Amino acid sequence: MKSESTYKAARIVAESVETIFADHLKKATILGEDNLAFVPNSSLIDSFIDVGFWTSLRHEEGRTPRISLAYLMPEQAGTPIIFAQPIPFTPKNLTKLSAGYERAGIHLGVWHDEHNTLYVWGATLSLPNCCFVLDISEAGQVVIKHRRIDGFGKFSNIAVLAGDEIKIVDEQNSTNGSCPKIVSSLLDFTSITSRHDTVNVMLQLAVSMRSHKRGGTLLVIPSQTKEWRESISHPLHYAIKPVFSGLADLIKQNKIDNSIPNWQAVLSKEVDIIGGLTAIDGATIINDEYKLLAFGEKIVQRVGQPIIERVIETEPIKENKPTVVFPSKTGGTRHTSAAQFVQDQPNSIALVASQDGRFTVFAWSAKEQLVQAHRIDSLLL
Repeated sequence: MKSESTYKAARIVAESVETIFADHLKKATILGEDNLAFVPNSSLIDSFIDVGFWTSLRHEEGRTPRISLAYLMPEQAGTPIIFAQPIPFTPKNLTKLSAGYERAGIHLGVWHDEHNTLYVWGATLSLPNCCFVLDISEAGQVVIKHRRIDGFGKFSNIAVLAGDEIKIVDEQNSTNGSCPKIVSSLLDFTSITSRHDTVNVMLQLAVSMRSHKRGGTLLVIPSQTKEWRESISHPLHYAIKPVFSGLADLIKQNKIDNSIPNWQAVLSKEVDIIGGLTAIDGATIINDEYKLLAFGEKIVQRVGQPIIERVIETEPIKENKPTVVFPSKTGGTRHTSAAQFVQDQPNSIALVASQDGRFTVFAWSAKEQLVQAHRIDSLLL
């Protein structure tokens, strides 16, 4: 059942979202995947977004609802909680339910009757592959996602709607092959064929960095080199010796035997160790093998190198055009220093989180001979 109010952006984006999900389902079927979700039609997607948006603007005991809604039948949900009576799909009811179902990994199950009217049938921890999910986590913002086939890590974002702003993720990756493989792979995690390889660890690190909401910088430098030290103030404040290899060892061990119990949970803890350090003022430094080298360090301009004056700013959303801007346009001093580091150390990348949620990956483009600033917060919500 739809709310009386109408959210114009829901109507604008509904058909595009249906097409995207239908394409995902088609690709997954060709790949021979099973346990696939059903695709909601554009009318149902319109209702989903409309009700979700107005729910996000309500309050329950002074709190904004935080809730995840999934489109599936109870039969697809493993061992769900099933309500004796279906609950009408309205902002009022969702706001009331949100207090009990706001924890990560819990989804309210939503289906429709013969009149195409949505209702809430219960709650579940288990979802089919490519399942349509709508997350409400901030006032005035909803995020449309799908469950990745391997079920590993965060769900892949399809679209972000905030007020009258609509961002549809460019799943084809508009970087034109102009950035390092590790960055391209991180941007491409929305792909229906993405699996939990080591690149996914970068995604988990980005999510962890963003979650503490203090802002931070993570520098990823090549192993077997010490040139990065020329771009860091000395003496180092918090160098790690010997280097901490908890995350690196875990990844390496799992590649060998692929049998570590609760590997995902252990990985999450190791990722949070590094992600948490980025909350400390200064840059955290790891190498491309995920070994921790230092944290809380100040970035300085490398001797003999020019001050960075331009970067190419991109965002992996449809219709976005790369633009050349001053480094300061990408954010504050944290962003500018990270861009300077990458210009001086072109084999490195820098991940920068802002307190307001903005997230940027800086990498050197050999094609453009400039630092590229890839804004990816629309992928991390």
